[in-house]
Amino acid sequence: MENFFREQQRLIESLSQTRRYLFSRIDWSERCIGILGARGTGKTTLMLQYVKERYSGSDKALYVSVDSPFFQANDLFEFARDFDQLGGELLLLDEIHKYPDWSTQIKAIYDTFPGMRVVFSGSSLLQISKQKADLSRRAIVYSLHGLSLREYINFSLCKEYPVFSLEELLANHQEIATEICQDIKPVRQFRDYIQGGYYPFFLEGEAFYRLKVREVINHILEVDLPCVSRVEPRQISKIKKLLYLLTVGVPFVPNIAKLAEATDISRPRLYEYLERLQDASLLNLVRSQGRGYEILTRPEKIFLENSNQMYAISNEVNTGTLRELFFVNQVRNMSKTHPEFIEKSIEISTRGDFIVNGQHTFEIGGKNKGFKQIDGMEDAYLVADDIEVGFKNKIPLWIFGFMY
Repeated sequence: MENFFREQQRLIESLSQTRRYLFSRIDWSERCIGILGARGTGKTTLMLQYVKERYSGSDKALYVSVDSPFFQANDLFEFARDFDQLGGELLLLDEIHKYPDWSTQIKAIYDTFPGMRVVFSGSSLLQISKQKADLSRRAIVYSLHGLSLREYINFSLCKEYPVFSLEELLANHQEIATEICQDIKPVRQFRDYIQGGYYPFFLEGEAFYRLKVREVINHILEVDLPCVSRVEPRQISKIKKLLYLLTVGVPFVPNIAKLAEATDISRPRLYEYLERLQDASLLNLVRSQGRGYEILTRPEKIFLENSNQMYAISNEVNTGTLRELFFVNQVRNMSKTHPEFIEKSIEISTRGDFIVNGQHTFEIGGKNKGFKQIDGMEDAYLVADDIEVGFKNKIPLWIFGFMY
């Protein structure tokens, strides 16, 4: 136990001071908290920052990563019992998806030690409701996404710009953009962000950033996907080929038969893998309005989950694809971040590019793009790249990065 406390202190001493949006949203008083998200988004840092703030110098809170060799030979429940006997109040378990039968262990800890709170983090692939042990009634689960453009600007320029809801942006985008542009050059920041600002480790420097993004992608495919989704290791090379084909072709209007043939993956299995890659925060699947989100429903467009992945995988990045990808990413993340926006959905529109929540239609393009596709439509907006401030129903693309 002493060694774990020593390791915790070492990690706390090297902590970043920047805090993600989720830190203040978590109700840390809950007895069981889950933090799920893609690798590299800052889950470990989030937990350690809370320990530092509330338990500095105390032995009442303990952070451990359960992928440690120690837990390959020792029972997690018994470890929690020992910590409880020492007066432990908060046990933080990182990389929980790598521990066998983890949900049963956490349920047992929750039920046996009422004086102990448990915080666990894991892959975004985890689906709590499908675990054998019913944690859905016990755990409050939060999702941590990559940095928004707003967070990237706040961290890199030491600013404190607030979050704006989608409705606030649609109603007041001109005033909001004008005020921000008096202080910074948002188009310049947007260009930097889409190439290298989605993951918090951008703060460690640019030199190896794309290499680190590729490492994140490979770890998800080679470790997390087989561990959580029980994908056979021999299928991983096929999935890597699938991901590459989707990258160089996005926004990919998929021909499932040709994709299946090119990757040597059966059509039913291909649909399943597309869904799993979305769960793993490697893809965003967008379907036509009214088509639903069930497996075996063909998505109309397939994007990588974030723009940094595009630059890490391919040197040839299509500008139109990049614009649509950014818009989809920020809207999706906003929807999953704010409980009040939980009903937000983004689908392919019959006119324009996307429709959000079945209500707002958006056409995405460059600064010279016109309103032809959405002319005469109500509640329709032109989202334009390379402009600082919009006018009426023409809105700058970058401002949609301020929604979480």
